[in-house]
Amino acid sequence: MEFLPVCPEDVRRRGWDAPDFVYVVGEAYVDHPSFGHAIISRVLENAGYKIAMLCLPEYHSAEAFKLFGRPKLGFLVSSGVIDSMVNHYTTAKKRRNTDVYAPGGKAGLRPDRAVTVYCNRIHEAYPGMPVLIGGVEASLRRFSHYDYWDDKVRRSVLVDSAATLLMYGMGEKTIIDCCDWVRRGMPAHELPSLTGVCYMAKQPPKDAILIPSHQEVATDKKAYCKAFMMEYGEQDPVRGKALCQQQDSQRYLVQNPPAMPLKQPELDKVYDLPFTRLAHPSYDKLGGVPALQEVRFSLSAVRGCFGSCNFCALTFHQGRVVTSRSEESLVKEAKLLTTFPDFKGYIHDVGGPTANFRSPACDKQLRSGACKNRQCLYPSPCKNMKVSHEELCRILRRLRSLPRVKKVFIRSGVRFDYLMADKSDQFLHDLCKYHVSGQLKVAPEHVSQNVLQKMGKPNFEVYKKFTEKYAQMNHRLGMDQYLVPYLMSSHPGSTLKDAVELAEYLRDIGHQPEQVQDFYPTPGTMSTCMYYTGIDPRDMTPVYVPKTEHEKAMQRALMQFRHPRNHALVREALRLAGREDLIGYDRRCLVRPEQSEGYRPRENRPMQRKTGRGQFTRSGSGNPSRRRPSGGRKGRS
Repeated sequence: MEFLPVCPEDVRRRGWDAPDFVYVVGEAYVDHPSFGHAIISRVLENAGYKIAMLCLPEYHSAEAFKLFGRPKLGFLVSSGVIDSMVNHYTTAKKRRNTDVYAPGGKAGLRPDRAVTVYCNRIHEAYPGMPVLIGGVEASLRRFSHYDYWDDKVRRSVLVDSAATLLMYGMGEKTIIDCCDWVRRGMPAHELPSLTGVCYMAKQPPKDAILIPSHQEVATDKKAYCKAFMMEYGEQDPVRGKALCQQQDSQRYLVQNPPAMPLKQPELDKVYDLPFTRLAHPSYDKLGGVPALQEVRFSLSAVRGCFGSCNFCALTFHQGRVVTSRSEESLVKEAKLLTTFPDFKGYIHDVGGPTANFRSPACDKQLRSGACKNRQCLYPSPCKNMKVSHEELCRILRRLRSLPRVKKVFIRSGVRFDYLMADKSDQFLHDLCKYHVSGQLKVAPEHVSQNVLQKMGKPNFEVYKKFTEKYAQMNHRLGMDQYLVPYLMSSHPGSTLKDAVELAEYLRDIGHQPEQVQDFYPTPGTMSTCMYYTGIDPRDMTPVYVPKTEHEKAMQRALMQFRHPRNHALVREALRLAGREDLIGYDRRCLVRPEQSEGYRPRENRPMQRKTGRGQFTRSGSGNPSRRRPSGGRKGRS
């Protein structure tokens, strides 16, 4: 196994006069199947194409893009596995100090809006050269979209980049079809037959659905909502239809229907390609690539998610139809991991977008497509949904029985409402006994039904029942493990009253989040549509949106109300919410009055009692699921 060429010397060593395609990527070259550029380049290599990798090129001029000379067929461009703006900026729009996808974690090696910048440099270097764009940034910005960083609606990235084609979704099939199309001379009449592709046209195709134009969505928020729901409704490979959106006075963006997801043998074949599973050695002296450490000993088991949370862009990218690798494929890869010199006995994760999904939600999804106006799990599980963890339990059993394997963790998100719909407790038993190390992280996201409805998440009662079941299972197994909930502040729909309700829940379970996740309006999500428009696009009703930095700070402070630096903000939020009853000295209160900072009458301090193994809970709270975390291995599971 060897890396693909990264310099002209590598090209000559392979006996090529020039590569067919130069692949420009906004992150370091890591030849591991958790990185999109590694999969796409190996798929192309397997199809007979000659690919050279141009990773993190110097982008202030066109010179770096001439490194390999003029490629025979064209350029491929991706910003990497994450949108470049999300990679560079926090939710507060502050510049991040590190980039885990760059050598040594150094920030600033890729540009803002990397896809557009790279394409413009390629056009400077080689005018008229075919350029195909793909990856998360291109995929989620394929229509006119609200851009949080500019605070305006931007045109499709296909317009800004002037690329030849835009490929969206998981691209193994699409990339081969598109490269073959370029090799055939790019015949225009073949464009409508390319699935998973967007292109520009002078006239709308006859069979395409016309959605509100860029001009309309940029000036009318109701039109934006209408366009979003039309886009959202057609992102299905079985029943989805072509969409068309006018971008300017003379051009239309055309989105062909999504490509069908890979079948299991096809997915197995992708993960069996000859990856080195390493970062390119040229990065060793720079400190390697930090992102590799998270996934080096993990197994990507599934794709797609029928959970369809409104703040998640998976529906627009991977899709709602879940596909999975076979048991034999996963066991084969695990055996390979155990042969590496630096393997310490731990498989860090087996999962994907959702760890406990293994197949489409129901039989009709591959036959008729996912339901257009019905979610599989929200507001309650669909009666047609197949619920079984039997295959997953069998796979995990085989993995943990392999020689040299000490522990197999599950750190991808476990969908607790799907788990609760299973009549069997076998998966929960195995999860608690074998695949958790001290703590299990799950994502209820909020406690307020008002906010959960905007998120597309289940009623909070489902999570409460799960915490009880989890506690009972650990008690039965004689294990001392706890839950760590992922919670989000300032999501559309969240008022200060809702934030206070969340703070009260945290008070009651004795949990103080170390970090707080503010809602991040990224392209391609229904929640971002709500954030920009103040409208729920599902029923066109108004949605309250916390937008000012001060209100966001108050909602965030309420989730960390115990920290002294937050006390002033917490008091302000409680007064604005009409909850002065939570400012005081008894155990129900979140914060003391201003004049009493640093003083608390002894008789009003909450009693604590030890519950075993260093765990403490407030007096009267003996439920193991409500224990205050006291340690244990950290890690997402």
